[in-house]
Amino acid sequence: MEKRKANLAVLVSGSGSNLAALIDAVNTGIITEGMISLVVSNKKDAYALQRAENAGIPCLSAKRSDFATDEEFDKHLLSSLKAHRIDLVLLAGYMRILTKPLLEAYNERILNIHPSLLPEFGGIGMYGMKVHEEVIRTGITVSGCTVHIVNEHVDQGPILAQASVSVFPDDTPDSLAARILKEEHRLYPATVEKFLTGFRI
Repeated sequence: MEKRKANLAVLVSGSGSNLAALIDAVNTGIITEGMISLVVSNKKDAYALQRAENAGIPCLSAKRSDFATDEEFDKHLLSSLKAHRIDLVLLAGYMRILTKPLLEAYNERILNIHPSLLPEFGGIGMYGMKVHEEVIRTGITVSGCTVHIVNEHVDQGPILAQASVSVFPDDTPDSLAARILKEEHRLYPATVEKFLTGFRI
């Protein structure tokens, strides 16, 4: 019997450029083992939701403030993931720390892309432009991005792949971010496909 494609859910909070890269990767055959079956945002005005709608992908949003605890919020998201028979969860600029309900239900089945060479410049509070600001402040000459498995320790899950970029003396956080983002858009889809080839559903 032919193996079915894995159902992927992408969790987002912002503009969704990595979501766009993942959608393109499915459409162009870079990702062959999975299909994006759901996009979830914790912000109802996230442009990523518009990207999902434009691509004909089911999407939903939910506000943390509508729930009593972080765990209750994640249980709500989990019910939607299960309803869509999601096999693998991809975090793409998702600005929330996952809690036990999601982490246990999708143990070793949640991936994240982080804009530094972990374990450097990771952990709570290190996200988005804050990472690039800190990289430039420290004066290091190489940065990059990391795809890793998500666990209960923020940015400390097993590393699957990394890509490096040079940090130039005249770089600003914005210029460095733009250069790393290009690598994210290449690395994340390729790593997802590689992960899925060894994935059993």
